[in-house]
Amino acid sequence: MDGIVQDITVGTKRGSDELLSACATNGPYIMSNSTPSGEYTNGNDSKKFKGENRISGIMPSRVIHIRKLPNDVTEAEVISLGLPFGKVTNLLMLKGKNQAFIEMNTEEAANTMVSYYGTVTPYLRSHPVYIQYSNHKELKTDNSPNQARAQAALQAVNAVQSANMAIAGTGVPDTAVNLAGQSPVLRIIVENLFYPVTLDVLHQIFSKFGTVLKIITFTKNNQFQALLQYADGSCAQHAKLALDGQNIYNACCTLRIDFSKLTSLNVKYNNDKSRDYTRPDLPSGDSQPTLDQTMAAFGKEASLLGLSVPGVHGALAPLGMPSAAAAAAAAASRMGIPGFASAANAVLLVSNLNPERVTPQCLFILFGVYGDVQRVKILFNKKENALVQMFDCTQAQLAMSHLNGQRLHGKAMRVTMSKHQTVQLPREGQEDQGLTKDYSSSPLHRFKKPGSKNFQNIFPPSATLHLSNIPPSVTEEDLKMLFSSTTGMVKAFKFFQKDRKMALIQMSSVEEAIQALIDLHNHDLGENHHLRVSFSKSTI
Repeated sequence: MDGIVQDITVGTKRGSDELLSACATNGPYIMSNSTPSGEYTNGNDSKKFKGENRISGIMPSRVIHIRKLPNDVTEAEVISLGLPFGKVTNLLMLKGKNQAFIEMNTEEAANTMVSYYGTVTPYLRSHPVYIQYSNHKELKTDNSPNQARAQAALQAVNAVQSANMAIAGTGVPDTAVNLAGQSPVLRIIVENLFYPVTLDVLHQIFSKFGTVLKIITFTKNNQFQALLQYADGSCAQHAKLALDGQNIYNACCTLRIDFSKLTSLNVKYNNDKSRDYTRPDLPSGDSQPTLDQTMAAFGKEASLLGLSVPGVHGALAPLGMPSAAAAAAAAASRMGIPGFASAANAVLLVSNLNPERVTPQCLFILFGVYGDVQRVKILFNKKENALVQMFDCTQAQLAMSHLNGQRLHGKAMRVTMSKHQTVQLPREGQEDQGLTKDYSSSPLHRFKKPGSKNFQNIFPPSATLHLSNIPPSVTEEDLKMLFSSTTGMVKAFKFFQKDRKMALIQMSSVEEAIQALIDLHNHDLGENHHLRVSFSKSTI
């Protein structure tokens, strides 16, 4: 029967070790793109899987094999991996081997799950876990005591679904059915708001669990809150189960989610506070740019930054500057939920640099616009390449999304995640030529103060720069002359009307602005004032 182990398919119960052994030796395996070939082993690292990287001839199955689970993972967390794709009908936990098997209600649901996780690595408790088909068509668990907890967790999930279906007046529960008894509207509170959370960040996170129709954001009782409407109640339930209590970023921006008493949202405007994705014709309100104008601008900038504009069924893609999209993408490594993946790594590989001009200091200043750079290393034998270690992987993702493809010293930088987890300092006596620098205690870090306004002013490189900390004695001509000295040309300048300590200055190109920022950020203007330079979203 196409390589299926007979005693499993006819219902003979086997011990968990025997079941695991059969899967490990016979089961075809799909390797995630993020993992090098040949590096996977089983949960106790005792032997390689013989079916590694065997893509052709795969036999789909309702039974899914999950490996490399963290030691403290719960049964409910394992079940949550399958919930967005359908109903989980059985569960086998092998905690001693850091592995588990789940059985989906249909082969189609299992196919969707394996295909999705073949390109997107799921995280549980900040650890990547790996998904593959089992070699068995059906999961028959044994009656050993160590499986009692797994079955109890599965029954608890099913009980919740059954109760909702009973309210709806339907029969056997199925997660693909609209849970009419459950509101499709979620009320979301973001606690410990350290980084800004935008409407677009919420859309990207919650759309992994179904079609998001409408979002309204607001502040109440000094808390950032949102109402979010799905197409049906089942999507809302899956999102609540997977996301409630999760942190969008490390140790901050915690999601608290409840079902709203509302069953539908009334959205009047499409802007940065509210959005109806089914009504792209709505006005923006408050004399803001129209949806079409904003989308056109976003699409152009996104293509320059290497970002994709996601499609939304029956509506235009969501609004948002690339910084919002980058923030949502950066959340991937923070959240152990389906649909999020990024390298949990804070080290970037920067290539195609000009070896005659690049220095650790210039990379520290430039990448420091998007996070607190800890270390920089220009490779000794390949000086067109460098490693930049950010404070965390959120900042690394943000820097990568904004700086990849930008021109520095006449060359377009390539910025990718490095395979290294840290930048090593040279050993004592080792020749380095000053190519490796530690900036962990630098006073120039922009984001070391919690709640700093710098978090709200992160923008992609632009020809217009924002200047601050300007002393009263410095004139417009002084600043124009200073910025012209960086081999650039100043096209426009404007002091802020209400605060002359700040100004906007426009260079003739983005590349010139990048160079000016590198050369003049922290420049001593006298009177104990050091100039602060950042990219602006405005134009003059």
